[in-house]
Amino acid sequence: MIPSDRPRADVVVVGAGIAGLTAAALLAKQGLQVELLEAHRQSGGCAGTFRRGPYVFDVGATQVAGLEEGGAGHPAGIHARLFRHLGVDPPVAVPLDPGCVVDLGDGRPPVSLWRDPARWRQERLRQFPGSGRFWALCDAVHRANWAFASQDPVLPPRSWWDLGQLLGAVGPGTLASGLLTTATVADLLRISGCAADGRLRLFLDLQLKLYSQEPADRTAALYGATVLAMVQAPLGLWHLEGSMQSLSDGLEQALAQQGGRLRLRHRVDRLEPPARTGGHWQITGRRLTARPGDSGAPEADFTLAAGEVMVTLPPQTLPALLRDALPAGYRRRLQSLHEPSGALVFYGAVERHKLPPGCPSHLQLAATDPGSLFVSVSQEGDGRAPAGRATVIASVFTPARPWFGMDEAAYQGRKRQAMAAIQAGLEPLLGVGPADWLHGELATPRGFAGWTGRPMGYVGGLGQHPSRFGPFGLASRSPLAGLWLCGDAIHPGEGTAGVSLSALMACRQLLARRGVDLRP
Repeated sequence: MIPSDRPRADVVVVGAGIAGLTAAALLAKQGLQVELLEAHRQSGGCAGTFRRGPYVFDVGATQVAGLEEGGAGHPAGIHARLFRHLGVDPPVAVPLDPGCVVDLGDGRPPVSLWRDPARWRQERLRQFPGSGRFWALCDAVHRANWAFASQDPVLPPRSWWDLGQLLGAVGPGTLASGLLTTATVADLLRISGCAADGRLRLFLDLQLKLYSQEPADRTAALYGATVLAMVQAPLGLWHLEGSMQSLSDGLEQALAQQGGRLRLRHRVDRLEPPARTGGHWQITGRRLTARPGDSGAPEADFTLAAGEVMVTLPPQTLPALLRDALPAGYRRRLQSLHEPSGALVFYGAVERHKLPPGCPSHLQLAATDPGSLFVSVSQEGDGRAPAGRATVIASVFTPARPWFGMDEAAYQGRKRQAMAAIQAGLEPLLGVGPADWLHGELATPRGFAGWTGRPMGYVGGLGQHPSRFGPFGLASRSPLAGLWLCGDAIHPGEGTAGVSLSALMACRQLLARRGVDLRP
């Protein structure tokens, strides 16, 4: 039994990344008493930021989708919808145009992903002659996807209410695109007669890996078709002024206005279900005096009681949090999950005049050592670097597990080698030599594990393979009553827009049990 003097909440949300902040603010707006617990000293998670002297670096995410206002028959993006519903101003942002410039490393001009749809059609047909049928098929699938998603479906359904929400979102286009539920983007290439275009395939592999953690032959067609359309109006990718932290700041403001409470440096260690505690969820953990990964001793233990719990952490954390309360079948499902990737991320700063004239904000380079790079460059006056200077963030996927278990000397040596390889890859792309860096440091999966608390420092969710996407993915409604999941491992997947949609879906399910129809 929980002592009567323990703090009591309607809902405890675990993890104050974008999904947790969104869920907590939405629930608080409906009048629920909400406690949001975060182990780090700041919110944001993988979309957080840090400072090094005069420079501000985005930790992981460097661009945002879902800020379009909508109109003329086009729905608003998920962030625009939610900020409007929560009654706070969205962060100041500018659309990226081009959204990305992709250098395929073949000596030919790079591919620019223009925001204007007509200009992008011209670009892709010039770069990939004969690919029109493929892009037309992707466009048709994307339109059906977007009409479906705008109705806020619940996937995968785990109750009659869930099923009703899913069926209510289905239209004629959805039924047609549903035939591709088990297909991959590579299947779309074959259907359209473009499978032999190796240059197009390389481009698709690079772009899809960014968002789905999978190449074209392992990315669900229904997911990939929309990812490939995200740059173009009326949608778009956006560059936030100041830093990515401004997205979290707005959600924190909304949570506070609605009476919710954010508790930083509160690491959750255990969740005990109502059957074991006398009728309520019990959440226990530690208040930390230092950020996760540091050597500071815990200040004190804490215990909270709640009617329901929403977990935004990777599902791989659930066995440790629930221990023997986790149903055996669900434990086996979690143990069988695909292992996500880790990332190596270089954070650097240079004099802006060292960069190529008109350097775009986002670039991608096909490379073998250390791997294909995704590069983000700050814009002049965006608050990330002093005037005349720029921050440069370059990331590459890497298996996470090998970065653990080595001694410190070996670890530091491997870091130096990886950073040198990334800098060498940036030299031909940006024209920046080793002596030009005003600042440089590297984050590894080991560092990300300390920053985010994610197992093995995993980045992103489970990977958008057809076997893990949509109806075949993990459900937000867990097998334990009153335990909900959201975040990048839950439909529709990664990115700040994806995790916000997952938070909205889980909140709609939770509130429906209380007789509330949430329709932001």
